[in-house]
Amino acid sequence: MNMRLFTKAITKFVVGVLIIGALIFIPAGTFFFFRGWLLMGILFVPMFFAGLFMLIKCPELLEKRLNVKEEQNEQKMVIIMSAIMFIAAFVIAGLNYRFGWIVMPLWVSYAAAAVFLFAYILYAEVLRENAYLSRTVEVQENQKVIDTGLYGIVRHPMYMTTFLLFLSMPIVLGSIISFLITLIYIPIIGKRIRNEEKVLEEGLEGYAEYKKRVKYKVIPFIW
Repeated sequence: MNMRLFTKAITKFVVGVLIIGALIFIPAGTFFFFRGWLLMGILFVPMFFAGLFMLIKCPELLEKRLNVKEEQNEQKMVIIMSAIMFIAAFVIAGLNYRFGWIVMPLWVSYAAAAVFLFAYILYAEVLRENAYLSRTVEVQENQKVIDTGLYGIVRHPMYMTTFLLFLSMPIVLGSIISFLITLIYIPIIGKRIRNEEKVLEEGLEGYAEYKKRVKYKVIPFIW
């Protein structure tokens, strides 16, 4: 086992648990926030086992997924905007529970949790299909166009899964206000995709032809 990669991965995992937990439970004013624990469970338990699997079976992919250092200023701004969106959404969800502003029925949170887990399955499938998948916008050495599986339906299935994941999280927390905040993700990811496709067209052979074959970017028949 690559101990350096293991240490890096487990450190980021623990830091993520602590930060998300703080953003949810401190504004809520209590640890007795069931929907908060529901989200923490469906978010971090699958993440832990997925990370462990990648560490053992495909450490190179895990290394790529842990790298978040964007080289392009436009993508750095996308990361900053996304971070602000998440912070606001989690804090508002905690405050919503604390002060009882608009409380959604519990069954809605369960339904959103089911959508979240389904999106996690799609996320795993995307990772399986595309070994070049990175969290940064780049063209890697010997990279080829992937046009099978989910990539034969939309050009950016990873963003399709994150779209489902991110928009379901505030519903799991029971906050319609936070859901409205996370709708900002749509123009944010649109900005990222425009820049990413420009990079891929310029640096990845066959991508322009792939765009002609697969018309939709994120959502079949819609976007």
